[in-house]
Amino acid sequence: MLRISRLTDYGTVLLAHLAANHGLVCSAAEVAATTGISLPTVSKLLKSLGRAGLVVSTRGANGGYQLSRDPRKISAADVIDALEGPISITECSSRNSRCEHEGICTVGGAWQRVNTAIRRALEDVSLIDLLRGSTPAPRFRFAGLPVTVEKKPF
Repeated sequence: MLRISRLTDYGTVLLAHLAANHGLVCSAAEVAATTGISLPTVSKLLKSLGRAGLVVSTRGANGGYQLSRDPRKISAADVIDALEGPISITECSSRNSRCEHEGICTVGGAWQRVNTAIRRALEDVSLIDLLRGSTPAPRFRFAGLPVTVEKKPF
């Protein structure tokens, strides 16, 4: 199963909060209180997102965090790269592949195409799209066949 980590999920929630308050400086404590995520986790994630260049911090009494750029220019792929590293669903689809079977494998190329398709789909979803819970599910095609993405009822 392909799944992002809980920390990446929380990081997306933090970024969505900052996107909803775009242009404002938000303290880590305020972000924690608003999102319901513990302050130590919020602080850890904001530092990681800062190192990745997705947020900037301001020190001082009125300090805090804000997005480093327009939320329409931050993709789901950017978030995953920042918190989990580059997307690679198999060893051979990573940039620094170390698979001992790569020379004789007959399916590696297909997995690399799948990895590329997933990456493109994640690049097409912006932080604004993630913030809008009611946006329609995207339509994809895989190997020429339509793929339906359904929303889970909550």
